[in-house]
Amino acid sequence: MAQEEEIKYFVRISNTDLDGTKQVKVALTGIKGVGRHTAAVITRLAGVNGHDIMGRLKDEEVDRLRSVTENYGERVPVWMVNRPKDVYTGESRHIFGSDVTTTLDEDINIMRKIRCYRGIRHETGQKVRGQRTKSTGRTGTTVGVKRKKE
Repeated sequence: MAQEEEIKYFVRISNTDLDGTKQVKVALTGIKGVGRHTAAVITRLAGVNGHDIMGRLKDEEVDRLRSVTENYGERVPVWMVNRPKDVYTGESRHIFGSDVTTTLDEDINIMRKIRCYRGIRHETGQKVRGQRTKSTGRTGTTVGVKRKKE
């Protein structure tokens, strides 16, 4: 009878605890800023089988995944990163983890400060990307037509 090896239930990559019971590609999507395509590219660059279970990977394979995620923005073309032209530096970067939410908040605050159209829409809580607002996106209890009292 073959002895099953131990599974690490949590694997820490890029300040995120990943589920060790899932496949490598699926587990990597637990990092904020990593989708299915990015996860597939990371596994290919690290030389790791994406269909293996994350908790059963050897330590050197996990270290390779960590190093690839740290240097991901430098190793892929500009069209593959999630921040192709940074507002402050002008260079292309790929943002992971909690940096995604902080940069999004900073960008929205900049739009509010310069009073651009999108910033004003963010402030007032309206739709930003050109959707229709006559019938959808209503909030609150007053939805519908009010009749005049006779």
